[in-house]
Amino acid sequence: MKLSVLVRRLLTLCAVYGLLFSSVSQAERIRDLTSVQGVRDNALIGYGLVVGLDGTGDQTMQTPFTLQSMSNMLSQLGITVPPGTNMQIKNVAAVMVTAQLPPFARVGQKVDVVVSSLGNAKSLRGGTLLMTPLKGVDNQVYALAQGNILISGSGAQAGGNRVQVNHLNGGRVSGGGVIEREVPIDFAKGTFINLQLNNDDFSLAQQISDTINGRLGRGTAMALDGRTVQVAVPGSGPGKVKFLANVQNMSLKLGPADARVIINSRTGSVVMNQFVALGSCAVAHGDLTVEVNHRLQVSQPDTPLGGGQTVVVPQTDISMSNEGGALQQVHAGTDLNSVVRALNSIGATPNDLMAILQSMQSAGCLNAKLEIN
Repeated sequence: MKLSVLVRRLLTLCAVYGLLFSSVSQAERIRDLTSVQGVRDNALIGYGLVVGLDGTGDQTMQTPFTLQSMSNMLSQLGITVPPGTNMQIKNVAAVMVTAQLPPFARVGQKVDVVVSSLGNAKSLRGGTLLMTPLKGVDNQVYALAQGNILISGSGAQAGGNRVQVNHLNGGRVSGGGVIEREVPIDFAKGTFINLQLNNDDFSLAQQISDTINGRLGRGTAMALDGRTVQVAVPGSGPGKVKFLANVQNMSLKLGPADARVIINSRTGSVVMNQFVALGSCAVAHGDLTVEVNHRLQVSQPDTPLGGGQTVVVPQTDISMSNEGGALQQVHAGTDLNSVVRALNSIGATPNDLMAILQSMQSAGCLNAKLEIN
């Protein structure tokens, strides 16, 4: 009897520890919910040339800027092209080069660059990007890019037939950009840092502030608004890094978030989170189809003497049909599964569902924020 009681207690303790560990594992870290204000990437852009193409470069008659770039580059290398020379270059393509300068990047650090065709090149496969300066928004050079381009696509053509897999006019140069200038970040200055939430949420901002104050003392953090949490930090630079690392690794259990329904009108996709709820309503949705047929009819004169003139008379037929569904009741749903079942019961396509959700929100039956992209 005592052994069975002991076993039950052990099982109960194991269940309690399992719940604790599962709750900790499901908790979110502050680093995943926020970013440090001022610590961000910077966009870089440049114009360059890709050489070594297998006859798939720009058609120089249609892209004169490619010839101009080639002439300027050759002149810088000490080669003078005689005026009026008709250069038919098929292995060169003009490209735009982009990259992201990460925060705290140092001189000599390498970054990946993206190369995209600017002219009418058929493919950049097998090409090499020549030295290209990458500039920031202040028109200063922050990196230099050069290297072989990696293209994920492939293709072949012969006799007017063409087969292509993926995209051939864009690729990457892994580690092809070398940083030449640093962006100053005054991270070590000041006594406060601001944590910016990825999504504006007043309750989450207050929850993050309470979590930091509960572990580091009252007055350490303060929620300024639904997007920003201000945190008091030590004065020294190394102390700030250690302090911020501890703050970012703090975990908290998220409460209910805003109910959102995201609609992409271009692709017809509908995505909703688990907090969406439906109220009881009745829905009837129909498809209005208008068909216009335009054709040309030849009219010939029907006279015994052969007079008159043959004319072409356009004729247009317009037909319209409205295939409407019966009025169907949609039951209320408070969780995601019931909402999905209720919407599936309508039997509408994704494009129809977008219109139905908008009408539901107008009628007050959809308890969620509707965002259309």
